Formats: sequence, C-alpha cells, structure tokens
Amino acid sequence: MTTRRKPLHFNAFVMNTNSHINHGQWRRPDAHQTEFNDVNTWIDLARLLEDAKFDAMFFADVSGLYGDSDADYEVYVRHGLQIPSNDPTVLLGALAVVTENIGLALTSNVMQNHPFNFARQVSTLDHISNGRIAWNVVTGMQDNGARNYGLPKLTDHAERYRWAEEYIDVTYKLWEGSWDDGALLKDKENGYFSDPSKVHKIYHEGPRYRVEGPHLPSPSPQRTPLLFQAGSSGSGLAFAARNAEAVFIISANPEAARVQIAETRRLAVEAGRNADDIKFFPGLSFIIGDTEEEAQEKAREYDRYVSVEGFLAHSAQVDSDGRVYDPETPIKDVETNTTKGFLEWAALNIPDREPTLGDLVRQRANVNRVVGTPEQIADQLEKWQDAGVDGINVINWVIPGSFAEFADKVLPVLRGRGLAQKQYAPGTLREKLFGTPRVNERHPAAAYRGAFTAGPTTWDEADELRRAAASAETQTSAV
Repeated sequence: MTTRRKPLHFNAFVMNTNSHINHGQWRRPDAHQTEFNDVNTWIDLARLLEDAKFDAMFFADVSGLYGDSDADYEVYVRHGLQIPSNDPTVLLGALAVVTENIGLALTSNVMQNHPFNFARQVSTLDHISNGRIAWNVVTGMQDNGARNYGLPKLTDHAERYRWAEEYIDVTYKLWEGSWDDGALLKDKENGYFSDPSKVHKIYHEGPRYRVEGPHLPSPSPQRTPLLFQAGSSGSGLAFAARNAEAVFIISANPEAARVQIAETRRLAVEAGRNADDIKFFPGLSFIIGDTEEEAQEKAREYDRYVSVEGFLAHSAQVDSDGRVYDPETPIKDVETNTTKGFLEWAALNIPDREPTLGDLVRQRANVNRVVGTPEQIADQLEKWQDAGVDGINVINWVIPGSFAEFADKVLPVLRGRGLAQKQYAPGTLREKLFGTPRVNERHPAAAYRGAFTAGPTTWDEADELRRAAASAETQTSAV
C-alpha cells in the first residue's frame, strides 16, 4: 500500500509575455501564450488553475533586456523572449476579481518602484483580493534594466542585497507599523473614520530612502504579503533566510535541492527563525503520456520546437562591464554581476569535469523536466518531497494546455497519494500555506508592530532617536 503523504503546494509559474522559460514553444499551434496581451487569456487560465486547486499563480517579471546592454538585441525581439512583456502588478488587479481562492504572486525588483509607492500598490491588491497577494522580492539582473532606471550599470551584486534590505525594511514599517490594530473605525455616529492616535508616520531614513509616512492604505488582510525569494548566492541565501517565507530554488535534481534547502534552513535558524518558517519550491516542467512511450514521443515533439538560440540568449552571462562571456568559458572563471547563485548551483550538478557556460545553456534547455506517465511523475515528485521541498512551481510548455493536462491527468494521481490538496483551506494566502494571516513573531517585519505608537512626531525627534541609538550601539561595541 502506498503511504499517504503531506500535500505539496503547486504554483503555476508564468510570465506576462510570449516566451518565458521554454523558448521556441510559442511556435506550436496549441500555444496561446502568444495572446498574452488579451486579458481573457489570463482570466481563463486563472479559473482553470483555481478549479484544479493550484495554490497560486506566480508571475515572473524583468525590467530590461538580458545580456550585453550595448550588443544587438535582435534575438530577443525576434523570439519574443520576454519582450514584449507587460506589468504583472496591473494584471493581478483583474485576476483578483474573477477568482476567490488562488494566490496571486507578483515579481518586483528594488530598482523599479519606490518602496512607498510599491507598498501602497501591494496593500491595494491585497484588499482587492481579500488577502491573496505574494511578492517575489528580486534585486534585478539586467544591465539594461538598471539603465532604464537611470543607473549607468547594474549595481554590484552584494550591494543590491544591501539595497533590498533597506527597501524591504521600509515596506515592513509601512505595512506592519504605520497603522495599529483597531485604527480603522468607520464610526459614522461620532464622525471618526480612523483613530488618529493609532495612525503613525514612520520617519525612515537610510542610505537610499527617506520616507515619512504614514502608509496611506489601511491594513490589508495580510498586511505584509506572502514573501517569495529566489536568490541562491551567498547574499541571496542570507536574504532569504532572514525574510522569505517561500523560496524558489534552482536545482537540477532532488539531492542538489536538499543541499540548498538545508543551508537556507540553517541560516534561518541563525537569524532567529524556525527551520520550517520557509517553504521551498523547485521549478519543474512536465511532459505527460498515458504510457511511457507516448510521453517520450511527446518529448521528442517538444524538442522539435526548442530554440537553442533562445536558451543561449536567456542564459547570457555578462561581466562587470556588461560584456557577454563566450559559451566555452569555464564557470569558475566567470566573474558575473547577474545570476551568481544560478552559476554556483549549476556547477554543482556537473561534478565529474570542469563545467562551462555552454553546459549551463544545455542544462537550461533540458534540466528540470519530468517525462512519464502520471504515476511515474508522482514517483518523481515523492523523491523531491523526500529531499525537503514543500511545493512545485509548474513551468508550462504551452498555455493553457500544459496546465490543463497536469490538472486532468497528474493531479488526480497525486491526490490519491495525498500529494495534492482536494480543497482550499479558508482564509488568506498565508493562512492557506502557514495557518496564520500575518507574518509570525519570528519574522523581522513583526518587530514593527506597535513600534511607532509612542514614536517620534517630527524629523528632528526621529534624528535624535537615531543618534542616541547609534551612540548606544557604539558604547556597547566598545565594551
């Protein structure tokens, strides 16, 4: 008898563009991702996924072109490789009103939006969706993206994570601390819409931001959205350990995932959190057949459409000056300012020789796809679960067919083994995944609950408190 297991979580990993991960597949006659500008493409998909009890739609995003900023970008435009692409934050507003339970995750990097404005947008979406919003926190990875926001080039990798720490700290103060519980009254009889004594300015001042507040929206159902993160470098893992509730991992196999998960959980404990405060999601694509032979034949058909040129362009690694490396460059010799963690974990998956960037491209085209019958796929997912993963980001070949086939053929088998939920739990997205509507007390955002109730009322007071805190810290360090 098959042992029943804890259900995995399933997110549909998508992007508001034509060619997201599996490049070349948009040319297939059954591929409707070409119609991504049509909101009904996404409304229909959201309803399909909600009927199938997917936990969330997870939207990736970029703020610029990949590769060498000064090089010809014809390949991206010709393939529709994340250009054109549309803003997922805007799209989530439409999806929130046609769904009731499925989570809606957006990607936004720290360059592209001021934290005060971003916090307001997210709170608005969380209100509209009744608490189903997640934020994938990223630091940006394209030089062209940096130039689009006035920077000469992409900020140094470690510095981007320092930037992210301040950025997310500002949002925590706005979401968790600016409004006390019970501040919103709607008291028509006495004429108090909100209690002024419970709404506070935050007076944040740091290396990059000076934000007064208060937060303009009242507290949304989750206050802080569910927090995703995908960094796998040293800086990325440390950031995730402190802040993330869910981590999107890049691992070629369950054993590689086990190593990354163990390290991130260890760092989370060092940061004062529990090891199980974070859930882990590898990205997998599925080719499904009623027989193994049929699945393999379908895989060969998908391979006919694979764009090697598209994968190479997507995987382009650039040096500190924005120049693209030759594909034969050993990974050990790559000094990149973009996806450092991805390189590190890709190298671990080729232990028998010196891996090159060309190997990375080939991995991108073939790795993390599971080919087989629904039962064989369920067997593989058990191995991933045994390695410590909590869920899967399902990567499509075509929209909507990849998700429809997974829902119709694989999910019933998974439910039979206890590996997929049959119904949604009630409440917000965080309640569905963690059983609580707000970040727990171990999360750094929780430190701002009530932090401004007796706080400063002017910038001068705030500056004096900062000076006093810095002086006290200096004296403690000296002792």
